[in-house]
Amino acid sequence: MDVSQERLRADIEANASYGAVESADGRGRTVLTGTEANRRARDRFVDRLEDAGLDVEVDAVGNVVGMWTPASADPNAAPVAAGSHLDSVPEGGIFDGPLGVYAALEAVRALQADGFDPARPIAVVCFTEEEGTRFGGGLLGSSVATGARDADDALALTDGEGTSLEDALESIGYCGEGVLDAAAWDAFLELHIEQDTRLEERAVPVGIVTTITGIVHATAEIAGEADHAGTTAMGDRTDALTAASEFILDLERAGRERASAGEDTAVATVGKAEVAPNATNVVPGAVELGVDIRDADAGTMAALLERASRSLERIAADRDVETSFTRELDVDPAPMTERCQRALEAGADAAGVDARSLHSGAAHDAMRVSRVTDAGMLFAPSRDGLSHTPREWTDWDDCATATRVLTEALARLSKE
Repeated sequence: MDVSQERLRADIEANASYGAVESADGRGRTVLTGTEANRRARDRFVDRLEDAGLDVEVDAVGNVVGMWTPASADPNAAPVAAGSHLDSVPEGGIFDGPLGVYAALEAVRALQADGFDPARPIAVVCFTEEEGTRFGGGLLGSSVATGARDADDALALTDGEGTSLEDALESIGYCGEGVLDAAAWDAFLELHIEQDTRLEERAVPVGIVTTITGIVHATAEIAGEADHAGTTAMGDRTDALTAASEFILDLERAGRERASAGEDTAVATVGKAEVAPNATNVVPGAVELGVDIRDADAGTMAALLERASRSLERIAADRDVETSFTRELDVDPAPMTERCQRALEAGADAAGVDARSLHSGAAHDAMRVSRVTDAGMLFAPSRDGLSHTPREWTDWDDCATATRVLTEALARLSKE
């Protein structure tokens, strides 16, 4: 297929100018949902969709879909869709999300140029608020599109300043009508940068995702007793922070053991700590920890959660503190559909490139879509595994290679 690396690069570089962040280390952008930078990125994307002859619709939460329905396609057939997102984290990179959005569009343009006649429509999709930086915790647009979240509830979400998602979208002209129904798609493919070093280390140009990791976010609370740091004897202390330190090390040990015993996909992290009263001369009286547990296997995740609970129980007994463990997010691993994996493998063969099967340690919109229809995911290499930073980089040759694989896979699925 006649994928244009130059056109794909021009699209991504133009998109990178919106919310551009000055950096000596690379090229960054800050594109939060509902901001002026987000409006400009969306406007350009819609223009490019229309330039390619696609019919564009925007749903109530700002999801954008461009539909290609040539004469060969049955307009009543379930479409094959591909895409990703345009929002970013603060000072993020230029490839995370936009590569998948513009690769999907470039795939359609390549199919058009080749005179390809699909049997069903092909949709190019941009989901709203994948990163969750401003509203809703992540995967918001795809959650609404798959029925996991109600559109009205999503629109009522507010940012740190009290602005609702609905108001933010209306302010940029992207609060549309109706709700995108991903369950009506025949299949969905998402191309994304890997955000790891496995492809780079093996000099493999594309990765075909087998499973997207499950994720649990939880809060561990440890309550001791605040005392004077100078007058409270060591033996008389009920120090919540030293107790919390034991828990952090226990969880790290459990994660390492599970990773070594399995396929090295399990991870367990304490990434946040709030200490009270947080004063140098006061024995800490309370600690709140943010816990992140992930794996491609649900059984391993359950075992790590059990280890975390047992650790807190032991610490409570040994150190005379009170503990609790509360889950706020609990997402099961999402296997990618074998049919879509086979289509991507065939696409790699047709493009003449090697592909490696691997799991995704980060969440993506494809995991939500996989709950309601067939879904597949493709990775392009990330230099040094960096992401969510201006130093994020994927070589333009690799972007084009992965787009060719995506194009071939879409061609096969759209003929079925």
